Amino acid sequence: MHETPLTGLILSGGGARAAYQVGVLQALCALRREGQPAARNNPFGVICGTSAGALNAAALACHADAFDDAVAMIGEVWRGFSAEQVYRADAIGVLRSGAQWLSMLSLGWVLARWRKLRPRSLLDNTPLEGLLHRLVPLERLPQMLSQRHLQALAVSASSYTSGEHVTFFESAASAPSYARSQRIAVPSRLTIAHLLASSAIPFVFPAQRLVQGAQTGWYGDGSMRQTAPISPAIHLGAQRVLIIGVGRMQEPAGRVVRDGGYPTIAQIGGHAMSSIFLDGLSVDVERLQRINRTLDLLTPEQRLATPLMPVQALVIAPSQRIDDIAARHQQQLPRPVRALLRGVGSSSTAGDMRGAAFASYLLFEAPFTRELMALGEADTRARRGEVLAFFGWH
Repeated sequence: MHETPLTGLILSGGGARAAYQVGVLQALCALRREGQPAARNNPFGVICGTSAGALNAAALACHADAFDDAVAMIGEVWRGFSAEQVYRADAIGVLRSGAQWLSMLSLGWVLARWRKLRPRSLLDNTPLEGLLHRLVPLERLPQMLSQRHLQALAVSASSYTSGEHVTFFESAASAPSYARSQRIAVPSRLTIAHLLASSAIPFVFPAQRLVQGAQTGWYGDGSMRQTAPISPAIHLGAQRVLIIGVGRMQEPAGRVVRDGGYPTIAQIGGHAMSSIFLDGLSVDVERLQRINRTLDLLTPEQRLATPLMPVQALVIAPSQRIDDIAARHQQQLPRPVRALLRGVGSSSTAGDMRGAAFASYLLFEAPFTRELMALGEADTRARRGEVLAFFGWH
């Protein structure tokens, strides 16, 4: 059984940056063992994930009956990662996808018609599907739900067809669907296709075709148009939420940034990625905190008159800029990928910040992921008191 009060885990998106989440989870397991050595149950009744966070979330949910073992298993994968496990990084694979895609951008669709080419993305993520089949046994999910090891799993994606942000969820109880402005949530039997859709970084990985009821559509990364990433967990009954981000919630005051000349396509792409993956979470956390403060000002009678309820939240996010870490590791990308990124203005020199933000989402290489995992563990242990108080692990 999961712990009470019902706790939600929210794992945001960010490509290879999601290694940080695994480090946080490993530290949580260690802290719980220190205070409650016999505890082995899943501490999160509701697990919500987006993009790469959806992959981590689904792996945890499918092994909710052995939470610590699940975290250890996921940790082993991220600790030994290589880009070839996620996308084709060989010269032929890169030429077939990325080189053709860039050619279409530069020479136009006339060339595409002449050659009858229709490249769909910068990279071919076919290897990721095989990895997910091994790592995420979704056939176990109904059992985890029926045995109450888990209350619900939610995975978010963005529909290129309808323009809506869609949260697909599978739950133990008959949780109702809901609709808000430009975003909906629907009960679904989750599949590997949902995970591939949620993690299909725009332009980088191809969109996925999903069936939603009687309708069929094409879906991409769930971080797009995700204006309320905390909302699914609350709608599914979470009374408190642990939110693990993959980017700094705010930059320190007085940070000096040098003008490096006109931005390259890679720099602009990295900025756009940050807007997609990071900004929505920061805004929603501020919204949650503002609602909690407002509710604190109400009298008991006034609280009864509103449907809003205070939600306790703990946010753990990187204490260091992941862009800076990526700049030290971007030369570890496979050579064909480095050549491809140089075509859009990224650098492969250690310490060079040009395109480092963009590269950070593709750096599925062990030296980078291990450093992010170590940072996640260190950041969590640095807030040991807050973590123990949040969960009540004394």
